[in-house]
Amino acid sequence: MIEIILSLAQGKMRKAIEITRNDLSSIRSGRATGALVENLIITAYDGSQKLKLQEMATIGVPDAKTILITPYDPSVLQDIVKSIQSADTGLNPVSEGEMIRITIPPMSQEQREEYIKLARTKLEGGRIMIRQIRQEAMKDLKKETEAATISEDQQKVGEKKIQELTDEMISEIDNIGEKKETELTQI
Repeated sequence: MIEIILSLAQGKMRKAIEITRNDLSSIRSGRATGALVENLIITAYDGSQKLKLQEMATIGVPDAKTILITPYDPSVLQDIVKSIQSADTGLNPVSEGEMIRITIPPMSQEQREEYIKLARTKLEGGRIMIRQIRQEAMKDLKKETEAATISEDQQKVGEKKIQELTDEMISEIDNIGEKKETELTQI
């Protein structure tokens, strides 16, 4: 029973880490990456469709400062440009024939500091998710002890294993955060 609770907690914690990683990938770091635009919602076809950019176009990164977007349907090119401009990304798309070029401007020190604060907030959100999952697992162990399916000694062992798992996952989030901060401070 302890293994089941531990396995469920581990799966949920992995999901929380993945959510945090995806959240952080949307933070601009001065380098071009498809993650900056791939989840933007594009209103196309005279407002009848709302789709993510990654569903409507291929997103390429030919160099560290450029994102190229090639729509599958060239008729939505202007819709994509308008949606990127209206989203609060600070990006300036330029239409070039059947594709869109976005040049990533260099970030000021002030912007870098703001993005580092934002990254830390998102990282703390990830840590909170993991702690909540730990708390749920601890409650499940307590319920099993009260139902007499496991002994108090087994509960203590289970709690120790859950805490070790929690420490490992929080350490992984901290490592992701350190990499993002390094990325944000590089010019």
